[in-house]
Amino acid sequence: MDFKAAVLHRTGQKLAIETVAGQPRAPDDVVVRIGAAGLCHTDLEVMNGELAQPLPIVLGHEAAGTVESVGREAAGLKPGDRVILSWNPHCGRCFYCAQDQPILCETYLARGPQALPFDGEPRLSLGGKPLHHMFFLAAFAEYAVVPAQSAIKISRDMPLDRACLIGCGVMTGVGAALKVARITPGDHVAVIGCGGVGLSAVQGARIAGAGTVVAIDRQAAKLELAKRLGAAVTLGPEADTVAEVKRLTRGRGADVVIEAAGTPAAFRLSVELARPGGQVVWLGKVGVGQDVSFRWGALMGEKRITRSSYGGARPATDFPLLAQMYLDGRLLLDPYVSRRISLDQINDGFAALKRGEVIRTVVTFGE
Repeated sequence: MDFKAAVLHRTGQKLAIETVAGQPRAPDDVVVRIGAAGLCHTDLEVMNGELAQPLPIVLGHEAAGTVESVGREAAGLKPGDRVILSWNPHCGRCFYCAQDQPILCETYLARGPQALPFDGEPRLSLGGKPLHHMFFLAAFAEYAVVPAQSAIKISRDMPLDRACLIGCGVMTGVGAALKVARITPGDHVAVIGCGGVGLSAVQGARIAGAGTVVAIDRQAAKLELAKRLGAAVTLGPEADTVAEVKRLTRGRGADVVIEAAGTPAAFRLSVELARPGGQVVWLGKVGVGQDVSFRWGALMGEKRITRSSYGGARPATDFPLLAQMYLDGRLLLDPYVSRRISLDQINDGFAALKRGEVIRTVVTFGE
């Protein structure tokens, strides 16, 4: 079948909206009609050449839609089901899957840099030549061909332009609070960076019953939104952040610090803010070859540092749970959507993301 998709041909250039061909090849392949897809900084990193992926490639890894057709081995799914797409399929058999660490699945890590499906066979082509798939999904398109385990069924009541956010940023942030840091009632929590991931960490801390949630960012508008979502205290660039957090915690520092800004300064700040024996979770990232330095004293005191890429996600159970939290009013997603655009407007959307003007821009295709 033929459909429109956003194709990146060269780094540093805009996405081209082109008609591509999609073809299911495996018995568990699922064709999903995309309803909405979020614009994430990771997509922008590929466009800028900061994250190496083979080209040409269809970007997009934060999406939700409706099942169009299923292969004979796609258990538990049928046409018409609403699904959130997961960018972390895993084999279930390798060393890391056996350790219950699907984010480290050997097949997943091998195929990811190749930007190919698990079996190595591309499902998309342009002019008869194969296209690469970003993070196994290639979701900036009218349709996606994905393995059944990447299509997670959710309630039909869940609006797709909010559901798509769960597939990456929301899962990463909420999961960091609930599943990685395991925040407990009364914990003092600091969140550095209030984009989509950081705001989700703020909400995760609130849902967990944290005592005081401190949100830290350079933009006043993002801090104001953090207050709406659960932060009791907000600190901007003018604040003496370390002194303020210690003042709020009887001089000890935060029990949990979640870093979601992705800068060397934010990584350094995260360990300065944590109390002795505290937990630090790093969600942001810098270039893989970039050095980050720390004051040695800030690393002392039995502090625990964890790097998390997907908030400890188990998509099959976590995505429906987060969707239900939204429907129950516990997880607020409406404020995240700064703009809704068409696929043809996607380059304007990325320009706004690069300027830091939005939390999330969502490409909508109609439900």
